[in-house]
Amino acid sequence: MENDPTMFRARNGLKDLAQESAIADALRQFGRDRAWTNEKHLELCRVAAPTFFEEKRALWIVAQLEALGYEARLDKAGNVIATRPEETRGPWVAVTAHLDTVLAPRAGNEIRLGPDGRFHGPGVADNGAGLAGLLAVARQYALHGTGKNAAGLMLVANVGEEGEGNLSGMRYLCRQSSLAERIQAFLVLDGPGVEHLTTQALGSRRFEIVFGGPGGHSWSDSANPNAVHAMAKTIADFLDCHARRAGFLHTRYGRSTANFSLIDGGTSINSIPAGARAKLDLRSESSEVLDELAELLTDCVERALVAENERVSTLRGVARMTAKIREIGSRPGGRLAETSLLFQAMRAVDVYLGIASRLDCASTDANIPLSMGLEAVSIGAGGSGGGAHTDGEWYHPEGRELGLRRIYLALSRLLRAA
Repeated sequence: MENDPTMFRARNGLKDLAQESAIADALRQFGRDRAWTNEKHLELCRVAAPTFFEEKRALWIVAQLEALGYEARLDKAGNVIATRPEETRGPWVAVTAHLDTVLAPRAGNEIRLGPDGRFHGPGVADNGAGLAGLLAVARQYALHGTGKNAAGLMLVANVGEEGEGNLSGMRYLCRQSSLAERIQAFLVLDGPGVEHLTTQALGSRRFEIVFGGPGGHSWSDSANPNAVHAMAKTIADFLDCHARRAGFLHTRYGRSTANFSLIDGGTSINSIPAGARAKLDLRSESSEVLDELAELLTDCVERALVAENERVSTLRGVARMTAKIREIGSRPGGRLAETSLLFQAMRAVDVYLGIASRLDCASTDANIPLSMGLEAVSIGAGGSGGGAHTDGEWYHPEGRELGLRRIYLALSRLLRAA
């Protein structure tokens, strides 16, 4: 890539851009504002924002952006939308970061600073890092701008990225909002790091499976169908079939995964469960494979239902079991063209900054615009982190400035060319 003549010219163009006084001042200031960014990062993470309950954090973000001179508001989905007063008509390049977290702190002191400089607590990396990056970029843009541009900056702190939020905030912004048609490109800030460049959207489908039966006493009603047994049969059958197909599917379509979770059923050890419930997350690089796996799930549930009911089919007065499958989420796939302005801009920025990034496939807010043929990429906001979606989540701000400069340079390039 570095020897490509087009990339060589782009890198030289970025050098000229980065040396313009306003942009050069902003790039330097990220280092000087390290303490400010760290403070805002910890403060925002102490405002709990589990999926579907992001409003308090959203309002906190609105206040921060208004203090920086932006016009900020909540849209009908609950997303924070902010622009500069002189740029309210668009077109825009959107820099986005999701508000919600899988786990949320029960109290502010769960978000803490360790002696080694690490941040600890739910959401400090995913997506505290992205939101802190958005605020840091917003601060420098308010102070320095990027010169004469063809487009303006739109800042978005959106709801519903995690879990059963099903990308609701980004779906609204891209498909229903009156602003949608004036957004030229999306820079999605999700988590820490600079090593990945997510240009392919990983598709997913999510299902809830429910078995229901009469239940009963574990001894006197032992002939009754058992909802947990049926669920166990379904899970074992599905995973066995998926494992047998995995190699063939990978050869044709790429990687796919299946994850059962949130399994529950029964009321006591000596009662036959009257109900059992589980949720399944399917992911694949191919929409065809997702459709095949959804059909496989239906087959496995039907086989388990038939097998459990056959045990009692010859007995009078024994109620049979029922089963339901409900789709609770779907994330479309897509891919950013390598010939696109956004792809070329990100590659040129990485070469200029000496970042050896890898192309990545993941499920992020970028799924929605990419599935619609819009230019979007998901990147980390610098620093390092781990333990996302667990009680042991952590973030270290060392090296954050490189990620912020990467975002600002890419944004500056896109604003000029939009």
